[in-house]
Amino acid sequence: MDTTDNSPEEMSAAVISVTELQHQLNELLQQLSPERLQVLTDFASYLVNAESEAATQELLAIPGLLERVKHSSATPKTHYTNWRTLRSDV
Repeated sequence: MDTTDNSPEEMSAAVISVTELQHQLNELLQQLSPERLQVLTDFASYLVNAESEAATQELLAIPGLLERVKHSSATPKTHYTNWRTLRSDV
């Protein structure tokens, strides 16, 4: 769920909606046979993997991001400064 451009009211409604959906799902899970529960588990796993893959592709589409991450990983920790020492008002 993308809530980056939503108002606080919309985000609150979305949380309530997600909570309600989770509640409904939990109630339905109690009614499934073990075989159907396994099918649902497999499908949920597929959806999680698909969402993760989509997020990965979105990150990889950002120009230069992978190179910056690799450069950052290769930078010795001694070259970093604790953000708390940079600004005290953060």
